[in-house]
Amino acid sequence: MTILETIAEYARKRVGEAQKTLPLSEVREHALLLGPGNGRSFYEAIARPSLSFICEVKKASPSKGLIDPDFAYREIAADYEAAGADALSVLTEPRWFLGSDAIFWEIRANAHLPMLRKDFVVDAYQLYEARCLGADCVLLICALLDEKTLQAHLHLCEDLGLAALVETHDADEIAMAVRAGARMLGVNNRNLHDFSVDLANASRLRDKIPANVLYVAESGVRTPEDVRLLANAGADAVLIGEALMRAPDKGQLLRQMREASR
Repeated sequence: MTILETIAEYARKRVGEAQKTLPLSEVREHALLLGPGNGRSFYEAIARPSLSFICEVKKASPSKGLIDPDFAYREIAADYEAAGADALSVLTEPRWFLGSDAIFWEIRANAHLPMLRKDFVVDAYQLYEARCLGADCVLLICALLDEKTLQAHLHLCEDLGLAALVETHDADEIAMAVRAGARMLGVNNRNLHDFSVDLANASRLRDKIPANVLYVAESGVRTPEDVRLLANAGADAVLIGEALMRAPDKGQLLRQMREASR
């Protein structure tokens, strides 16, 4: 199996185990009792006239292994917010990214920014979980979902008040996402099957995305110059993870990137 298929298979096992403790009927009831979430805040953060920055909190990745051994995640999120991040992305996948719902919950309790629960959604159960965790947005990966399932997930996100960042990698996935009703598309520069990176991918596919759909460039963004190129290509936002996580002064690098985007 590819890396993505392996991660997805484990995600299905995680959902199965979670349902033994909290059945679908109960997590759904809890999510609905909370009422609609604040997904609009995430869309609004990305739709601002200037380039928006989604800054990621993650300890590890399948391609790079352990990124931050210390991983003071509350302080990292606070540094991002102080330096002008527009939104936060927090990994909750536990095996390859060493994330957790608990980490997301602790950051959510202190952050004032809209937050993306970044995980590998293979079941509607995870969307109810995201609402219960206080997420404003979820990630839906086209490579994991057929069009009918993607459309159903997008409808459920609307019902729950969640924004949805629909991740694509090529023109066919973009077309599928648009047909399914995506309002915000991420173009991943990383091929999720072999985890190779092509920074030009997001710029190359820009003209495939309708003007009324928000466009987020993901993965491989490392320098202020990378940010400048993507801003010039017409991105509404960039999602930056590893470069910020490895920076000795995360706030300084983010401020440099923001300046480059102007």
